[in-house]
Amino acid sequence: MTSLFDLQGRVAVITGGYGVIGGSLAEGLARAGAKVAILGRSRENAEAKADALCGSGAAAMALVADVLERDALEAARETVIRAWGRVDVLVNAAGGNVSEARTDDAPVFTMSLDAFDAVVRLNLNGTVLPTLVFGERMAGQRKGSIVNISSMAATRALSGVPGYSAAKAGIESFTRWMAVDVARRCGAEIRVNAVAPGFFVAKQNRNVLVRDDGSPTARGESILGRTPMGRFGEPAELQGAVVWLASDASSFVTGAVIVVDGGFSADTGI
Repeated sequence: MTSLFDLQGRVAVITGGYGVIGGSLAEGLARAGAKVAILGRSRENAEAKADALCGSGAAAMALVADVLERDALEAARETVIRAWGRVDVLVNAAGGNVSEARTDDAPVFTMSLDAFDAVVRLNLNGTVLPTLVFGERMAGQRKGSIVNISSMAATRALSGVPGYSAAKAGIESFTRWMAVDVARRCGAEIRVNAVAPGFFVAKQNRNVLVRDDGSPTARGESILGRTPMGRFGEPAELQGAVVWLASDASSFVTGAVIVVDGGFSADTGI
């Protein structure tokens, strides 16, 4: 059974791979045996994460690229191929919100459209473009697994985040579309899925969910009250779903959105 989840000999690229969530996913994939390429805009952060993985015995490298710049992504892809010969797994973990696009304290009608566009580009376009660039290599290999990161905001109306919600809903739609298209055109062994996390404390949302002393904010308390397991998730708790989707254990799974949310999306509040 363990061999189903074995990623020995496979090459994984993780966008946003030095963030709280992306970094944890990188660790999970490395522990499963994958060679891991950490992709992000900061060379210093990417190299630090790659060095930490190498220090734990994994094979890792840093790739410097903006997920919204095709030329940089193509150069990063060629760097991986020169070093390791292939790309088997892509995890699109880059993303986040834009503070000017939040509507917590004002009507949505006052929201900056430029900020809305920025958060949609970062999350949706920042998933689509790496998928096209690295997925093209998978198409040539006729095998690969792409894992996108969605959110509870894709299917639930969460206050204050209209742009982020629209972007994540777009990611889920794109995941299904891409899964169907590549399976039919490029081979059934290319799979595209998504993971929809519940509420995990990360850099982008820490101030929204917890106070400086670690206690939940009013919004955090509201979320915990609607989460049957009664707590926020730990980043490592996303590793299992992503390793499963990257491995042969999920060989007949494509176009799926796997929810990891402590029961949040199942709770009706009744």
